Amino acid sequence: MSYPLELVKKVNKSLEYYLSSMEGEPKILFDAMRYSVFSGGKRFRPILVILVAKSFKVSHDKVMPIACAIEFIHTFSLIHDDLPAIDNDKLRRGRPSCHIKFGEDIAILAGDALFSESLNLVLKQKKYSSDEVVLKLAEELSEATGTSGMIAGQVMDVISNSENVGKETLNFIHNNKTGKLIRVSVRCGAIVSNADNYQLKKFTEYGEHLGLAFQIIDDILDEIGEEKTIGKRTGTDKDLMKLTYPSYYGLKKSKEIAKKEIKLAKNSITDLNLPIQYLINIADFVLQRKS
Repeated sequence: MSYPLELVKKVNKSLEYYLSSMEGEPKILFDAMRYSVFSGGKRFRPILVILVAKSFKVSHDKVMPIACAIEFIHTFSLIHDDLPAIDNDKLRRGRPSCHIKFGEDIAILAGDALFSESLNLVLKQKKYSSDEVVLKLAEELSEATGTSGMIAGQVMDVISNSENVGKETLNFIHNNKTGKLIRVSVRCGAIVSNADNYQLKKFTEYGEHLGLAFQIIDDILDEIGEEKTIGKRTGTDKDLMKLTYPSYYGLKKSKEIAKKEIKLAKNSITDLNLPIQYLINIADFVLQRKS
């Protein structure tokens, strides 16, 4: 299937607008933020926000602040993931990682700034949503990224390895480190669209299965993907003795689980009386992606 590149362009335009409004001194900080945000990402998470909203016939313009806020958070997490103290990746999407380009100190602070400014973007959602909805979005992002979400998963990833932990820890890492931000992207798209409780429940299930599949495919690509396509060195999970689906289940079983999770994701939303083909297509993309 083709990826929605027209939406990538719209997200990039909005990211450019928001970043431009933040420029000032010290210049190196904004240079590092811009460098990392515009490093060629797929904008998968903001596109999920937009596609869920699209199923409710809500315009992409009306969800762009929260969509870009999530992309800021995602970029912050990548900057910090690449640092020598964590994954020690010198490349990100075929370019020097932020800490290689600007130094570790500036990279850490640029990541911090993106995380902080994401709240600013959430508040800009007030232009299109009620105060109650904006407060709910802030609550959702806090829960998804903090001690019960992404950062908890990152910490567990750092302190665990494939020799001393098992399935329960593996699922904790995947469902939190990667899954929670994908899940919250879907939920935020539903919340800003005033989804009812049942719709939100079904979209949440979709996001959970999609998030797990996304990280399993990441694990697989680190073992068998092409470095030129991925844009960074492969085999690092094995070198760092990371606990991954291939290290625990093997490649064949991992592929089967990813396929099952995508099927469950799609099944989660098929009974909704909404145009969800875009979300079915993006789920298929996750299974087929090469980078």
